Amino acid sequence: MTALHEATLAPILVEQPDPPHLRAIVSRVAVSLATALVAPAALFATTLVLFNVGAAMIAGLTWMMGAISWRRATGRPVSGLLVLTVGIMAVKTSIAFATGNTFIYFVQPVVVDVAVASIFLGSLWSARPVVARLAPDFYPMDAVTAARPRIRRLFRHLTLMWGLVILVKGSITLWLLVSLSTVDFVLIKGGAIISLTLTTAAATVVWSVLVGRREGLLRPARRTGDWRDPRE
Repeated sequence: MTALHEATLAPILVEQPDPPHLRAIVSRVAVSLATALVAPAALFATTLVLFNVGAAMIAGLTWMMGAISWRRATGRPVSGLLVLTVGIMAVKTSIAFATGNTFIYFVQPVVVDVAVASIFLGSLWSARPVVARLAPDFYPMDAVTAARPRIRRLFRHLTLMWGLVILVKGSITLWLLVSLSTVDFVLIKGGAIISLTLTTAAATVVWSVLVGRREGLLRPARRTGDWRDPRE
């Protein structure tokens, strides 16, 4: 090999990261879902039963703000999912306290779901659908990897799936809201929405793993020296 060839190939060989193990990715997804979905929902429901709606709203928002502050203080990455959830909670909590109408607090997620679903589905006509923008939160995705045909199709299919699921979630929320009491609504809606979201997340992981295996993006087993996100 000539010196010119070595000089050309050296940066490429050095810069290519080792593919992460599946457990590292699943762990990041699980932590994000637990922090942004399961924990605040459980805290909200518990506080509502023990105290009242106002206290539950404050508790839920406090948890989310605390989660972001802790991750920033410890140098950990703040995922787009967490930021989006905090923004939504802050807006609907502010409006609910400003108007004094708790119905507005519970109906706002329906409007948000429609808006978010529209963003997901609308992004299918762009070069980077929403899932493509969120993927780096869970996998060290570079431009070359993201441009692969199978990866691009995966991002579009997952964006479509999540857009439709979010619309279904909004429909379920509205139906339960007009049919149940506040406490029953929070308890039943929380279980139904969490189950739907976790099922969709599991399908996303499985689908992504199948494509990732074909593309050689995952390691078969965890070993010393495997990829670890330096931001963790």
